[in-house]
Amino acid sequence: MQHLQKQPHMGQDMDTTMIKTILVIEDDTNIGSLLVEALSLETPYNALLATDGFQAIDIVRTIKPCLFITDYCLPYMSGIELYDRLHSTRGLEDVPGIVMSAAYLPEGEIRKRQLVCLHKPFDLDDLLCTIDRLVAC
Repeated sequence: MQHLQKQPHMGQDMDTTMIKTILVIEDDTNIGSLLVEALSLETPYNALLATDGFQAIDIVRTIKPCLFITDYCLPYMSGIELYDRLHSTRGLEDVPGIVMSAAYLPEGEIRKRQLVCLHKPFDLDDLLCTIDRLVAC
């Protein structure tokens, strides 16, 4: 993974309610924390970490993320099951998602939902380009 360098955020005195949030759902807290730190340093977005699907569902009750990045292998439910639950939540129907895994990913289910899949380990630049493509719309 490349060296992380702090980028200036768009107007430090900008109203924080205007900053978009990316919700990372990763049960490995080391990987999740690294992703949140990378997103915080390399993008203008706020990043939050949930370590399981139920925690993610609780978070979206108060925060509307602009993107979901979820591990496929989560406790209690798969990343795709979680995405379906999040995507069926009022106001989150159009939020894009990225599913990542070091193992098997059900490509057909991912294509059906128009999700992006990333195989671990992945290049940080690839992740950042994917985020730009999905969120910049």
